[in-house]
Amino acid sequence: MSAVDTDAVDVLVIGGGIAGVGVLQAAAAAGHSALLVEERSPAFGTSSRSSKLIHGGLRYLETMQLALVRESLREREILLRVAPHLIKLVPFCIPVYADTTRPPWKIRAGLSMYAALGGLHRDAVFKRVPKSEWSALDGLETRGLRAVFRYFDGQTDDAALVRAVLASAQQLGARIACPARFVAARRVDDGYVVRIADAERERELRCSALVNAAGPWIADVQKRIEPRPMTFDVELVAGAHIELSTTLERGIYYCEAPSDHRAVFLMPWRNHMLVGTTETPYHGDPARVAPLQSEIDYLLATLARYMPSRRCELLGSFAGLRVLPKTTTSAFSRPRDVTLTVDDERSPHLVAIWGGKLTGYRATADKVLAALRATLPARERVADTATLKLP
Repeated sequence: MSAVDTDAVDVLVIGGGIAGVGVLQAAAAAGHSALLVEERSPAFGTSSRSSKLIHGGLRYLETMQLALVRESLREREILLRVAPHLIKLVPFCIPVYADTTRPPWKIRAGLSMYAALGGLHRDAVFKRVPKSEWSALDGLETRGLRAVFRYFDGQTDDAALVRAVLASAQQLGARIACPARFVAARRVDDGYVVRIADAERERELRCSALVNAAGPWIADVQKRIEPRPMTFDVELVAGAHIELSTTLERGIYYCEAPSDHRAVFLMPWRNHMLVGTTETPYHGDPARVAPLQSEIDYLLATLARYMPSRRCELLGSFAGLRVLPKTTTSAFSRPRDVTLTVDDERSPHLVAIWGGKLTGYRATADKVLAALRATLPARERVADTATLKLP
């Protein structure tokens, strides 16, 4: 990766996941000098271990997160236009059984609202799959099956998307220090003095604005900033996926786990199948997160419930971490909106990004730049990320 060859930038971003590269791109598009610091490699963490979906969040309608769904559907349409080589619309099938907790009328109502929030765009259409077609649905269990609904959402390679956004930012003039470790930062009148270290040396840089986009490491980064900025009470929640030696021909299946009724996806992926995800509180080193055997068993049991005739080998598994607000409710029902905190409401020079979704990275980046508008130097915009094609 490119070396740091300057001692001052407008925007310095910590963290090379989708949130960090999104802010880097947005800052460069707005005409700012921008640098990203990443200790390991871009997309090392959650941004390479997600469910690979660019979607509006159909299930968030149950918890009435309407603004999040509307924003996500809007961002999905933008990403389909700017990255058609990375994001494809694929059919999603929702099977409804006699023992499914969400009856057909509720699924239809949810899909109708989803379509309305999507502006009744052609990509938002859904239909009920005729019974005569059920036998062609990848071996889906038909005993007790009451209905199957089909709608469309997006699928991507999450790590490739991160690399594309990063490349776009670099084409706009942004730079990256990687591998380089964030050591500490100290507030000064016009921004921050930041210390970073690579294999050769430790050095200081100045920036007008500092953005903490460290994902699961966000709280640790906040502790290394003086004066200590406010933190957000969050919990790390692991999401596991398994990869199997089979694939699916008819799209993605949006299923209800038999044990706790959570949403689990069965997805085609690189001529194999991914099944995910879980939601398990995690308290260790974020770099060492891995699926528990209980999570693997849970996902295998879900697959066996919906496609009992499938005979396949477990090829591997992986887990990523979500940053969710700490509450007494289950992880499944917690809000998924991004939360931004600043060092000073009147004169913000630091923004920390808590949570967020792969689909919404561009909207989050716009919010970060808006929060810093009053303190960043005036620059001439050079591009619009809503229309800029990703490489």
